[in-house]
Amino acid sequence: MSHSVTITRTTTSTTNTSYIVLNTGYLKSFPGILKLFELIIGAAIVGILAYNYQGYRSYFYSGQQDLFHFLMATTFMIGTFCLLLACLTSLSTGGIIAKTIYELIYHSVAAILILASSICLLIRLRDVKHDGYMVAAILGLVNAVLYFISAFLAHRSYRGI
Repeated sequence: MSHSVTITRTTTSTTNTSYIVLNTGYLKSFPGILKLFELIIGAAIVGILAYNYQGYRSYFYSGQQDLFHFLMATTFMIGTFCLLLACLTSLSTGGIIAKTIYELIYHSVAAILILASSICLLIRLRDVKHDGYMVAAILGLVNAVLYFISAFLAHRSYRGI
């Protein structure tokens, strides 16, 4: 079974014989834009939770909902960064990895776990009010929706090769 792959290539060369290849066309595609927004929102969640973590820790005396959300956001931010970096630095990765089961599993697990951690944090915030954590939980819900969309696109492009 043959597949066609469209590759857009931008080459930046230096004065010596080495060169850097960037697949900037991937960022112009819908999956590339989704990964970029997932990364940006994930970084915002991690930043908000890291800023508020120590000062507000004493108020969360029971439960670890904030830590769960912090860990899930950090885990999938790093994973999405690695996927995006691989797709940007390789000419063929963006077209090939979308046709494997990896993206479907990764985005499905990310969507479910980020949704679960956001809901857990929102439930905890019914009793204890904190604006920073509320923003992080709502951004987590937005990121879960983006991961669900990515999982749907991965399911459509998965060929079962």
